[in-house]
Amino acid sequence: EVQLVDSGGGLVQAGGSLRLSCAASGFTFDDYAIGWFRQAPGKEREGVSCISSSDGSTYYADSVKGRFTISSDNAKNTVYLQMNSLKPEDTAVYYCAASVSSVLLLRLWVLFTESRWYDYWGQGTQVTVSS
Repeated sequence: EVQLVDSGGGLVQAGGSLRLSCAASGFTFDDYAIGWFRQAPGKEREGVSCISSSDGSTYYADSVKGRFTISSDNAKNTVYLQMNSLKPEDTAVYYCAASVSSVLLLRLWVLFTESRWYDYWGQGTQVTVSS
């Protein structure tokens, strides 16, 4: 059974940093992508970043480009999202998600922000940025 456990959220002042972790277990797939999404109250879920297992390619939404960095530690089966220069508008519940969809994996740079292509989800971790 595939399980994703995300953690690392918290309360931070604007301009601060947090590192989120997504620990995966039960994964037996050779090719997959891990993405980070966020959802603020009253807003739709937004794709933030993604990393490919095949070549380590990374992708970012414009809203976080230059501030967030996604990385993976394959030995620990963990994907990280380093968030720097945080803004109040980054406040949301952050979710990691995994996809084995061939449709997504073939067009990752275009589709990575679309939640419908992801098969497994973490439980979410709250990030609150105060002004």
